[in-house]
Amino acid sequence: MNSRFVEISLGKQILTLHECDNVVASFLVSTAANGPGEEVNSECTPRGRHEVDEKIGAGCIKNTVFVGRCATGDIYDDNLSKINPEKDWILTRILWLRGLESGLNKGGSVDSKARYIYIHGSPDSNTMGFPGSRGCIRMRNDDIVKLFELVEVGTPVNIID
Repeated sequence: MNSRFVEISLGKQILTLHECDNVVASFLVSTAANGPGEEVNSECTPRGRHEVDEKIGAGCIKNTVFVGRCATGDIYDDNLSKINPEKDWILTRILWLRGLESGLNKGGSVDSKARYIYIHGSPDSNTMGFPGSRGCIRMRNDDIVKLFELVEVGTPVNIID
């Protein structure tokens, strides 16, 4: 049985990977600019108990661009950034989360999986440690690669205020 779990602190903007009582790794992240919340189209980061439901992007090179959870063949660079300056880029790896608490983050208009809530890579120029995403949990590309290798499908993820 996997004894690892992830805790994401919205207040501290830190993702911590634990194994039993030990910290395995800790990373600065960026969660929703709109703050915490569970409703569809709110662009808020959902709270509560989740799990990693799908791991997407194994073997892709750093800065691979994803659209609809598929690698586009593009690699993010300054030129792509200039062409699409307002785009919320999903890069390198995706950990797609599934909510586990009915009425809070599972089912109906609060379903985290149906809201496409991910932990994912983002441009390294994005500021970490401060809210700025459209609901997902953004990480630096090197950090998401490391986390991706350390967790499995089914790893618990608890998102707290």
